[in-house]
Amino acid sequence: MPLLAIDQGTTGTTVLLLDTEGKTLGRATRDFAQHFPRPGWVEHEPEAIWASVVSATEAALEAAGLKGSDVEAVGITNQRETTLLWERGSGRPVHRAIVWQDRRTAERCAALREAGHEPRFKETTGLVLDPYFSGTKLAWLLDEVPEARAQAERGALCFGTIDSYLVWRLSGGAAHVTDVTNASRTLLMDLRTRSWDEGLLALLNVPPSVLPRIVPSAARVAETRGFSPLPDGIPICGIAGDQQAALFGQACFAEGDVKCTYGTGAFLLVNTGGRALASRFGLLSTVAWQLGDEVTYALEGASFIAGAAVQWLRDGLGLIRSASEIEALARSVESSDGVVFVPALAGLGAPHWDPHARGLICGLTRGTTAAHLARATLEGIAFSVGDLVQAMADDLGRPLARMRVDGGAAANDLLMQFQSDISHMTVERPTELESTARGAAMLAGVGAGLFRSPAEAARMARLDRTFEPRMPAEERAGRRRSWQDALGRVKGGGLV
Repeated sequence: MPLLAIDQGTTGTTVLLLDTEGKTLGRATRDFAQHFPRPGWVEHEPEAIWASVVSATEAALEAAGLKGSDVEAVGITNQRETTLLWERGSGRPVHRAIVWQDRRTAERCAALREAGHEPRFKETTGLVLDPYFSGTKLAWLLDEVPEARAQAERGALCFGTIDSYLVWRLSGGAAHVTDVTNASRTLLMDLRTRSWDEGLLALLNVPPSVLPRIVPSAARVAETRGFSPLPDGIPICGIAGDQQAALFGQACFAEGDVKCTYGTGAFLLVNTGGRALASRFGLLSTVAWQLGDEVTYALEGASFIAGAAVQWLRDGLGLIRSASEIEALARSVESSDGVVFVPALAGLGAPHWDPHARGLICGLTRGTTAAHLARATLEGIAFSVGDLVQAMADDLGRPLARMRVDGGAAANDLLMQFQSDISHMTVERPTELESTARGAAMLAGVGAGLFRSPAEAARMARLDRTFEPRMPAEERAGRRRSWQDALGRVKGGGLV
């Protein structure tokens, strides 16, 4: 009974076929281009996203030696805050998708903040007013795309995050839905009632007619229709934003369980059970998943740049030819030799929330080499995650002892050991690093009735390696002081 998981990410789409024991039967990835029309703007072509889904699904089925009719159910996980607006009748996008990394609405967020609206947004949605989230992106599209607002007022346009768009396309336009985890990232949903908030819609001037229906994370919400790799009628039973899917895929079902995904950015989530915990230390409160009527919440912190820093070394500086080379290069030196890299290449996320911050490399000498910079890059990723770990511990009122990890960069042993050292916690890595796709498959299995409970679905998650902290306390404290000094120089967009 194969489960098909579509993992639609920032730089490409991965499709996995898994059995109910978690074994990968087939896998395929298709990349697509990112577009940067202006500094701070990041866009995707929706048709390129869709083409990547079709192609990756075909290739994964071929790799598994399966037919589309063999698939039991489909699960979807996605880059979350990326925002689309398309015509209800034709399905034609009215603009490129605005990606979660995009910062074009920073001034709009600042104006709302100055007008005193941030407490309302934070109390209702669990989020902060930041360009990261979908609401101000949607408002920009309605205001800036010719005729968009008039079309929206007539009910002719559909808004959605990537999950909505994919379900729409997979179902041949029959279903305009979003799951509760994605809806919780829009600045438009009441976190506790899990419904669109009329007051926030009014503040952002968003007509309710464009909004999708909010559905649980594991439920039969649509069936395939006109999707060439699969026959019509295959149920779509699991949907979750990528970070919530990874939390589920790591079997973090108990209150206090923590995971970090190292992808383009780094995302740390802790399960807070049935309560939406208000953060006092710059984190977000979000929905982890909804199964039936039962809702699980989480605290989340995001570092916008993780794997993207390695990509910058490769594409921007040409220091490495492939991302996989960085570990060997970094290991060729014993330390970063005092070099500190703050990877604020797209501003600072939690717990700092500074969209104007810029990246910084400091501590350079004539003896600095590419290897020192490579090591400082990996350490900068770990330091950024370490700030999230500390904020989370402060909110929970206790240290975090263990963290499960996934994502491409989690394969880097040097990074994982330094993360364990600098955060002084055990780091656990699963055998299958694509926990987002596994989580989508697990949710689809629950939604399709293949698993009677999350605990039964947890058999799909297996542990590979554990990293224990071994850095002396004095050295750890000194390294963190150097990091905090460098961090203080970049806040507010100016170097001190």
